[in-house]
Amino acid sequence: MTHYPQCNATHRATRIKLQTTPALIKLGDGHKAKGRLQVISATGGLLQLPAPISEGDFVEVAFQTHSGEVNGMAEMLNPLRGGTGSVFQPFRFIALDDDDHQQLQMMVESVGDSTFAGLRSSQWTSH
Repeated sequence: MTHYPQCNATHRATRIKLQTTPALIKLGDGHKAKGRLQVISATGGLLQLPAPISEGDFVEVAFQTHSGEVNGMAEMLNPLRGGTGSVFQPFRFIALDDDDHQQLQMMVESVGDSTFAGLRSSQWTSH
C-alpha cells in the first residue's frame, strides 16, 4: 500500500539535520543525479546537488538510513543558493510505499528518542 505524506498546517514535521547521507535522484526522463541529503522529515527534505532540478519536476529519491533504504516519489521545490559548485534544493514527498514510510518514521523517531534521552547521534541531529 502506498502512503501519501500530508503537511499539517498546525504542526510542522520534525526535521533531522544529517551529516553525510548520499542520495540518488532519478529524474522523469530516466537520467540520474547524485546528491547529499542535508535535512529530512516525514514530509520531505533538503538536497545538496551539483546543479538545480526544475521546480515542479517529479523525481524518485533514494537514500540509506540506519534501519534500511528509503525510496520515495517527490516533487522538487524552488532551489536555494549553495556553495561553489552546488545548490540546495528542497523537495516534498508525494508518495512512499508503506515499508519506506516505516523506515523513514523509524529514523525520525529514533533521533527524537535519542535527543530526548540526552544522547545525540554523530550522524544526525533533530531540529
